Parts: sequence; structure tokens; C-alpha cells
Amino acid sequence: MSYRALFAPRGAVGFTLAVLVARFPMGMFSVAATLLVTGLHGSYSLAGLGGAATLVAVAVAGPWQARLVDRYGQTRVSLPAVLLATLGGVGVVAALYGHAPIGVYLAACAVSGLGPNTGSLARARWAQLHRDDETVLHTAYAYEGVADELCYILGPIAAMALATGFSPLTAYLTASLLALLGILALATQRRTEPPPTSRPRGSSSGSALRAPGMPALIVMLVATGGVFGTMEITTIGFAQAHGHKAAASLVLSCYALGSCLSGLAFGLWRPRGRPVVRLRWALAAMALTLAPLPFADGLVQLALILLVAGLATAPTMSTSMGLVGELVPPAQLTEGFTWTTTGLLVGISAGTAAGGRLVDHAPPGAGYHVPAAAALVALACSACLRVRPRVRETAGESVYVQ
Repeated sequence: MSYRALFAPRGAVGFTLAVLVARFPMGMFSVAATLLVTGLHGSYSLAGLGGAATLVAVAVAGPWQARLVDRYGQTRVSLPAVLLATLGGVGVVAALYGHAPIGVYLAACAVSGLGPNTGSLARARWAQLHRDDETVLHTAYAYEGVADELCYILGPIAAMALATGFSPLTAYLTASLLALLGILALATQRRTEPPPTSRPRGSSSGSALRAPGMPALIVMLVATGGVFGTMEITTIGFAQAHGHKAAASLVLSCYALGSCLSGLAFGLWRPRGRPVVRLRWALAAMALTLAPLPFADGLVQLALILLVAGLATAPTMSTSMGLVGELVPPAQLTEGFTWTTTGLLVGISAGTAAGGRLVDHAPPGAGYHVPAAAALVALACSACLRVRPRVRETAGESVYVQ
């Protein structure tokens, strides 16, 4: 019943389909880029550096771009952004095939990361459609987590299939094309686009990062991102060391599948208690289920551990995104969602770079010591998170809502 209510408004299904096309490549890019770099240059360190450069660009430019989205609207900002990112992707390919200096390659990777944050665009649309129903909004954020995980389940498989059936270049260019087409399709869905928010006189100004509680939430998500970044590139190296590199995408999909299943159930559950307490329980479960990773001695055992560990991911991410609505004024929601993504991507970039170095210079699977430790750090950071009543700005006044 909750999911039926979620998609009931006119235009909800249309924008959801467009966003699915636009976000699907996020499960493809990392695997496709890693296979492209290692196939041409044989270096996981170079692949890790390229991934880190892309994610750092996303982290730096994302919040600024989101502020423009809140002020001028999604379509006016996302269209030029996706065109710029597509050009950056073409530059990455040219730099790799042309054996350009590493600085040129990293610069192209950075430009390729300047595309719009599709998850933030989608969550802002849900917040606009269901702004008066917190129960349906909880379902919406859970659904977004499920959609992300479906992309991480199917995206790596699609990238690996294209890379092995055709070439890594085909996989990378396909991902770029889907991202472009998805944003173009989303731009046609004007009915559900949140209106630009011109701030009323006397309202608070500045970045959503200044909202009480947001810095602590972002630091926590940096540590959480370290879990994902290290685990992905370590798994690719682990699979190669065991003679089954092509199986890496299937193993990673088990983690996403666990998160997808728990996300579907979590979206149907009526939340009780304080969200910050639920977040701490989810992080504790994440640390506990990731702890057995270093003891995996084969791909089947690794896949089972990741399947169980993935069950804690969706509740963690869904609750984190729900907290943004508690912390950030409505006029800054897109920016608030983007700051959380920024925190994740900073952690992922650090984890990807560190994991790539461990794959090149340490025994297979050495990077698996990092995820549980990073989850414990995230849990410790969540202890510093204090959530005040949510602020809603109306007619120039700040209204606090319990």
C-alpha cells in the first residue's frame, strides 16, 4: 500500500523512469573505468587515482551545483552539467588511448564527474510531491535506496558483460550515453520539478552545511563511503587473484542485493522512535556484518558474507537521507541531499585510492580489513550527531516543527 501511495501523483512514474536511466550508469562507471584502465595500462593504482579524481570533483562541485538547482531549477542546471560531464568522459578515453600525461588523464576524470546528482534531484522531487506526508516520504527515501542498489546490482553486470562481450571501451561509452539520455528525459518531466526557491526577506542564508547537525552527519557519511570504496576495488583484485576477474561484478552484486532486499522491507515499515537512534543501530549492524570479510577464502564465501552485510546498508542510507529533511530548510533540500552524497563520495574516493594501492602492493584481500573499521568510525561519529526540531521557513519566519 505504501508504494502505491508513493507513485500515485501524476508524473511520479515518468520522472522515476527517467531517473532510473540516468542513475543506472553509476553502477557501471567504476567497473567499466577500472577494466578500461587496467586493460590498457595494467595498473590498479592508476584506476584508483582516476576514480578518486572523479569523485573528488563530484564532492567539490556537487554542493555548489545543487545550490544553483535550488535557486534556478533542475532543468536549467542539469542539462549543461551533463553535457560537460559527457565531454569529460570523451576526454578520459582520449587520454587513455593517447597515453597522455597522468595530469591530463586526471583532469579529464575530474570533468567527467561534473554531471548532476540524480539521487538528489529525485529526492527533492519526492519531497515536493509528498511534503505533507512523512510516512510516504519515509517510503520514498527507502525506495531511492532500493533504486540505487538495483543499479549497483545490474550496473556492474552490464558493464562486465559489455566489456567481455565487446570491449571495456564499449562499456564505458554506453554508461556515458545512458547518463546523457536519462537527464535529457528528466528535463521533459516538468510537472514534478520543484519550483526554484527565491529566499524571502529575513530568511536564513548561506549553505545548507551550516544547518545544525549537518557537519556531523557528513563526517559520518565520509567514513561510510570508505566502506564502499575500499570494498569495491578490493573485490575486483581479490577475484582476479583467484583467477575469476569477471566474477567480481557478481560478487559485488550480492552486497547490493542484500541492501535492496532490506530496503524494500524498510520502506514498508512504519518508522518508530528517533531517526538518529535507528541510524546508530544500523551502523552497528554494518560493522558487525562486515567483520568476517578478511576471513573469506574464496569467492563463494565472500559473496555470502557480502549478501548478509548488505542488509544493513539500506537502513543506514535511508535513515541518513531522512535526517536531511529534519536538519535542512525546505528551500535548501537539494543542496542538503547533495552534501550527504559529497560526504559519501569523499569517503569512497579515499577508499578507492587506498584500496587500489593495497591491491597492487599487499596480499589479495588485505583491503577487507578496512570496511568494518570504517563502519566503526562512522558509528563513533554518529554519537556526535544531535538533531534539533526541523526548521520550516514560511513568509520570512522560522517555524520549528517537532
